[in-house]
Amino acid sequence: MILTVTLNTALDITYRVRSLRPHASHRVSEVTERPGGKGVNVARVLAALGHEVTVTGFTGGATGRVVQERLASVPGVVDALVPITGATRRTIAVVDDRSGDTTQLNEPGPTVTPTEWSAFQEAYEDLLPAAAAAVALCGSLPPGVPVGAYAGLVRTARSAGIPVLLDTSGEPLRRGVAARPDIIKPNADELAELTGSHEPLRATQDARRRGARAVVTSLGAEGLLAASPEGRWRAAPPTLVRGNPTGAGDSAVAGLLSGLVEHLPWPDRLARATALSAATVQAPVAGEFDRGVYEEWLGRVTVTGEVSAA
Repeated sequence: MILTVTLNTALDITYRVRSLRPHASHRVSEVTERPGGKGVNVARVLAALGHEVTVTGFTGGATGRVVQERLASVPGVVDALVPITGATRRTIAVVDDRSGDTTQLNEPGPTVTPTEWSAFQEAYEDLLPAAAAAVALCGSLPPGVPVGAYAGLVRTARSAGIPVLLDTSGEPLRRGVAARPDIIKPNADELAELTGSHEPLRATQDARRRGARAVVTSLGAEGLLAASPEGRWRAAPPTLVRGNPTGAGDSAVAGLLSGLVEHLPWPDRLARATALSAATVQAPVAGEFDRGVYEEWLGRVTVTGEVSAA
């Protein structure tokens, strides 16, 4: 069982319009709603890959009830969300059919009280024994949750002997890295903010010195860059893919996690993560991927690098 943590869960709403124009009215051609937040997207992709996943985090209000109703219909995903008084947020993605570009609007999330945060920590500790395979800590922190929350959750998982992947940004990432997660997966901008370096390879090495055992950096359409005790690699897609990039990074996390629990070598993990990212860009909404694109690209991703001598 894999445990994914989404402290700022969401109801993801995707609108498709023919052409998005500022200061204009638009006729929406299609609307989709899915349970969302980064860890929820990761869980849905993991389930589609055949893994059993437990989802935890916060849920509240009418929006939270919709999220839970939608989660109940996802095979392989167990709902262990913790109830709070505040209402779960919504995220709005507007897809421009003409250009393929996506405009994202993310609500901040409900305010979590100290009592609710304590209740979540207890629930998290109770869930860990059943999630011996791996833990993913994903996304932003809702108001009221301490900025060092992920650092504490990383330490709790490590104390239980469970590998943990951290995917967040800003100060929560800086503090979380110091708790020594097994993997972090920032994008290039998040990594530069963490390290102060805009050169990805140098920044990746610096992030490891700050505490992360392995660092996998998303370079967008150019693929992934990874550094770990086992070596350094670059995974590159065979061609550029246009589409909706929302959730592509979450699919990469699912690829890395599934490869971790299946004990795949790093090049195979990175190829899977890159192919899943591309297949998600080709899917209509986050948390889903085009299986045909995934299977086609899995054998076409180029992974280059070197194994550490140690």
